[in-house]
Amino acid sequence: MEGPSAGTSGGRGGASGTAEGSSARGGEGERAAAQQAEKPDSAVVRDALGVGTAVGLSGFAFGVTSAGSGLTLLQTCALSLLVFTGASQFALVGAIAAGGNPLAAAAGAFFLGVRNAFYGLRLSQLLALPRFVRPFAAHWVIDETTAVALAQSTRRSVRIGFTLTGLTLYVLWNLTTLLGALGAEALGDTDAWGLDAAGPAVFLALLAPMLRTATERAVGALAVLLGLGFLPVLPAGVPVLAAALAAPAVLWLKGRAIGDGAGGTPRTNRKDRNR
Repeated sequence: MEGPSAGTSGGRGGASGTAEGSSARGGEGERAAAQQAEKPDSAVVRDALGVGTAVGLSGFAFGVTSAGSGLTLLQTCALSLLVFTGASQFALVGAIAAGGNPLAAAAGAFFLGVRNAFYGLRLSQLLALPRFVRPFAAHWVIDETTAVALAQSTRRSVRIGFTLTGLTLYVLWNLTTLLGALGAEALGDTDAWGLDAAGPAVFLALLAPMLRTATERAVGALAVLLGLGFLPVLPAGVPVLAAALAAPAVLWLKGRAIGDGAGGTPRTNRKDRNR
């Protein structure tokens, strides 16, 4: 009696030991993978400075455009200091330059800026900043800081990427806005420089590697189609909000496909049992 029992116990002990060993190895493997995925601080700093510098230089274009639309130097610099969201600033001065109503121009700029509120919902969870810091950090919640922050794997990296991108971009954007407004006549046509395309180009370059799954790529593609499709018929800023409908639309279609697949399985099984 004792022999088989002891043997069984030994077998169980061996199996338990094997399971524990496998579990330990699995845990070590997960930790190693996490450490490997985590970027060193130097890499985060490099990315943040690169994005902030590249996009910050496009403040030249805004300064020239704003001065050309009739805004004073003080008004131009105030927009960059207080609004600090390039797309909204360009939309505002562009509408004014075209002879549009200032209230309508401000409305278009407002609609473009609404997307930053959605960015803030996600970043508030990732950054987890103290309450007294949040109002100051909210001023830096824009496309570029969000893209850099979302590309990080740890809270420390998120905070470093967000802070350095925001600081670099804010300083350069305001400095180049001032220089652009002062030297508007000397710079000439900024369209030939292509500075206004720097922001969107950097944002797309950061976004593309994050679209890893088929669902994410479908959301991105549909968002582009919606944005471009509504661009000629909706006021400035509204196509961006319309493009945000791509995410719930794709997720709804995916949910229906999963539901249809799950609903078909029991019927198939019942038919097989009846046979």
